[in-house]
Amino acid sequence: MPLLQEDFYTIDDIYTLPDGKRAELIDGEMYMMAPPNRIHQKILMELSATIRDYIRGKSGSCEVYPAPFAVFLNKDNKNYVEPDISVICDKNKLTDKGCNGAPDWVIEIVSPSSQSMDYLTKLFKYRSAGVREYWVVNPMKKTVLTYLFEKKEDSNQYVFSDRINSQIYEDFSICISELLNES
Repeated sequence: MPLLQEDFYTIDDIYTLPDGKRAELIDGEMYMMAPPNRIHQKILMELSATIRDYIRGKSGSCEVYPAPFAVFLNKDNKNYVEPDISVICDKNKLTDKGCNGAPDWVIEIVSPSSQSMDYLTKLFKYRSAGVREYWVVNPMKKTVLTYLFEKKEDSNQYVFSDRINSQIYEDFSICISELLNES
C-alpha cells in the first residue's frame, strides 16, 4: 500500500489563489489568512506611518512596507510570508515582487486566528532567516513582545502604555497607547 503523500505547496500555488484570497507559505505548508479587523488595521497604519516618519526625519535609507507585501524569506520556492510591517534596509533585497531575504525588522499584529503562527512558527522562521528585530503586537491583551536576534539575543514584554525602544534605531521609541489615542 503506498504511503499517503502530504500536500507540498510552492510560491506558484500562492500566485494561483483566487482574487481576494491570501495565504502564507512556510516550509511548503500553506496557511490561509483571514481578513484583518479594524483595530488591526489602525495599529498597522499608525505603526507604519510612525516608523516611516522617523526614518525620513533621520534621512535614513531603510524602507517600510505594510501588508500585503511579499517576503520571500529564504530565497526559495517554499517560504513566502506577508508580515504586517517589514522594515528593509538593504535595497538590494527589493524587487518589484517584494523582498528577497529577511527584512531587518518585522512586526506582526496578532489576530485570534494567527496567535500560534505569530508567537511560534514565525518567531522561529524569522530568527533563522536573519531578521534582526521582531515584534509581536497583541491588541487583545494590549501587549507587545520584542525579540532581538543580533549580537546578544534578548526578548522583552511590554504593555501598550509602555514606551518601547527599537533595538535597530537606538533613539527611537513608540508608545502604542499614544498612537491609538488611548491616554
